[in-house]
Amino acid sequence: MKRILVIGGSRYFGKTLVTRAREAGDEVTVLNRGSGAPPHGVDRLVADRDDEEALRAALGPREFDVVVDQVCYTPLQAAVARRVFAGRTGRYVMTSTMEVYDPATLPAGHASSVAPAPVTEASLDPVRLPLAGAAGRGPGPWPAYVYAEGKRQAEAVFLRDPAFPYVSVRAAHVLGGGSAEFTGRLAHYVDRIGAGTPVDVHEAPYATSFIHHHEMAEFLYWTAERTFTGPVNAASHGAPDVLALCEAVAARVGRRPRYRVVGAGAAASPFSFDRAYAMDNGRASALGFGFGRVADWLPGAITETPRAAG
Repeated sequence: MKRILVIGGSRYFGKTLVTRAREAGDEVTVLNRGSGAPPHGVDRLVADRDDEEALRAALGPREFDVVVDQVCYTPLQAAVARRVFAGRTGRYVMTSTMEVYDPATLPAGHASSVAPAPVTEASLDPVRLPLAGAAGRGPGPWPAYVYAEGKRQAEAVFLRDPAFPYVSVRAAHVLGGGSAEFTGRLAHYVDRIGAGTPVDVHEAPYATSFIHHHEMAEFLYWTAERTFTGPVNAASHGAPDVLALCEAVAARVGRRPRYRVVGAGAAASPFSFDRAYAMDNGRASALGFGFGRVADWLPGAITETPRAAG
């Protein structure tokens, strides 16, 4: 039995992770700002993780075998967590993202180091990257840049001067769960193809990586139970491009997809990419995790996705 703290853990695969750990017999605590009651048998601490004093007060003297951080988005949040949990946990697992590899958001001169796909963990060392805006490319104001750069810099804070054994789980695009999949990205395709509305795609879209939400929760729990450190990619086997995704949706909704090709640099539908950064899952596989295949679980994920009314 381990003492596990999950920071966040109130929705989607974080909630599944909490239940998985509790059912395995672990002593589970969630820490968040009070959003939703935890499952039966799980303790909850309420605090704003950005407020270091409040976080320390909520934790009191508690110590943990593992902390799984589901909601670390900035280097400031990482720095607070690093100080607060030093000497308090034997292992720290941060949920990161494949977007850290995105060439469109990397500093100038670094994008070429992660192409072509599939990218391995060694393709990107956040510690070696300059701070935002210090490498010839100004900080981007768009959400994709803010998200990817925040995760890269958060990883760097934990990695530069480790205060505890640390793992960054670079997660693929997480799908499945019907309405629980709050981003609406899969629903975008189910709705548009079902209605006969064109899907905006690039002329030659690149493949990308996906993982089922149950598999993501299982991977995080598996990682919490192991001893390896450093970045690790989490992705199901198989990397379809947006056209293959559309064909899979069409097979379930019974209507052929229609496409509208967008120009270079123009916005397209989710998962249509004009650059390569699908992930290699070889490290996790070699460490012993058995990933599923996108082709096996995607049809079910599509079927359970609710269609828009009308």
